[in-house]
Parts: sequence; structure tokens; C-alpha cells
Amino acid sequence: MFRPCAGGRTAPIGDAQSRPEGVAVAQTKLKHIEEAKRARKVFLVQVSLVWVGIFAGLLFVFYHFNLDFAFMVKYLPFIMRGVGMTVYVSVLSIIAASVLALFGSIARLSKNPVFYGISTFYVSIIRGTPLIVQIFVIYLGLPQMGIVLGAVPAGIIALGVNYGAYMTEIFRAGIQSIGRGQIEAAYSIGMTYSQMMRRVVLPQALRLIIPPTGNEFIAMLKDSALVAFLGVWELFFRATKVGRQNFRNMETLIIAALFYWMVTIIFQYFQSRLETHLAKGTRRITGMTH
Repeated sequence: MFRPCAGGRTAPIGDAQSRPEGVAVAQTKLKHIEEAKRARKVFLVQVSLVWVGIFAGLLFVFYHFNLDFAFMVKYLPFIMRGVGMTVYVSVLSIIAASVLALFGSIARLSKNPVFYGISTFYVSIIRGTPLIVQIFVIYLGLPQMGIVLGAVPAGIIALGVNYGAYMTEIFRAGIQSIGRGQIEAAYSIGMTYSQMMRRVVLPQALRLIIPPTGNEFIAMLKDSALVAFLGVWELFFRATKVGRQNFRNMETLIIAALFYWMVTIIFQYFQSRLETHLAKGTRRITGMTH
């Protein structure tokens, strides 16, 4: 149906009615977006005030520790040089852990009893024993087999093996999240198992695996302090060494804690950016904006 317009022209009645409604809906959406932005700003301001209050409380507590700030400033550069070693050990360890987790998860999902048995035993024994024990077993046990490793490689292997066991379960869950129909479709067009994993399963599973892997990496940054017991000159080792020598453990440990915190914040930022990047495809499909 058409309605008469100026100049003797006509226009569809449906379009004329829907156009104002569409404009009203768009204005309502814009209004909601602006309200959400305002609420977000107010929330961030409130959170900032809470953080300021917590900082003030911590400063009050630290003030009663009778900290020697001149001592802290003097040895801050010495302790800070341990940040590089901490990050180096953590990055290599998470790479080793990811490789172990990939193979461990594939073996965990395998129907081969040998692969399945090895994977489940590895996960069970590593998760069932303390990390510090594993570090010393690798550092002190391998030389008895004629394999002598330095403190840094031994620490990297121990952290990689330990986190590989936990991440095996993360990888397994990510792989199992892929629908059975996609796997069957891949087989139906003639893909082999390895092709199906490389082209269909792993690219999709990675989107689910990477966020928890980032959390594991951040946890590993802190656990890397345990390699200090092997004599690795990382953050914690440097802090305790100077603290014991000068009977100022509290000052040096606070410096080390601040550096661990700053490094963690930096990597959390990059993790957040990576998660946002990986979630783009999902948001396009679902229409989610945040």
C-alpha cells in the first residue's frame, strides 16, 4: 500500500511507519550506551577511591615497621636486576609447560592404553607432589644418572614439568569443547587425525586455552621464586641475600614484592589485550559488544 506525498508522489505506507520507529529504537540504544558509559566512569572512580584507601592503610602499616627507606633506595637497583632472570625463567618454563600440556592432553584423550596411562600417571604424580620437592629431585637426582644440569636449566625443567601437568587438563578441556559434529565433518571430507587437529580442533581450542594459560603464567611468575633455593639469582634470591646480610629482610622483601606485582600487572595487561583480540570473532558472531 502507498500513501500520497507532496507533489503527487506516493510512498509505501509500511516504510513511512517503520522509519520513525527505527529512529526511536536507535535513540533508545544510544541513550542506554551513554548511561552505561556514565555508570562505568562512576564505577571506576569508586574503585580508584577504594585503592587509594587501601594504599593509605598499607602505608600506615608499613610506617610502624620502622623501615629504613635509605637502605631500600640503596639496594633497589641490585634487587631490580633479578627481574630479568625471573621473567627469563618463567617464559622458558611456560613454553616447556605448553609443549608438555599439548602432548599430555592429546595422550589423555587417546584410546591407546599406553599413551593414556603415561599421561594420567604424569598428571597424577606431578599434581600430587609439592613443586619444591620436584625442583630438588630434578636438580639433585639427575646428576646421579650422569645428567648434570645447572641451576637455571633445572629450575626451568622443574617448573615446566609441574605446570605442564596442570595445563594438560586445561588443554584437554579446550580440545573437548569442540563439537563432535565438526570432527566428524573433518573426517567425512577425508582429513587425517593430524590434519583434523591442526586445521579444525586446535585453532578453535586455542581461543579457550590461552586465557587460563595466561593465568598459569602469572602464577608461575610467583612460583619461580622457588628456584632461588637452587642459587638462581632472581628477584627473591637477591632480596633475601641482601636482607640477611644487613638484617633488613622486611625492606628487601617489600621491594621484591613490589617488583613481582609490577611484572604481574604488565603481563595481565598483555593477557587482557590478547583475550580481547581472540574474542573478536566470537563477538561478531554473537553480537556481544563487551
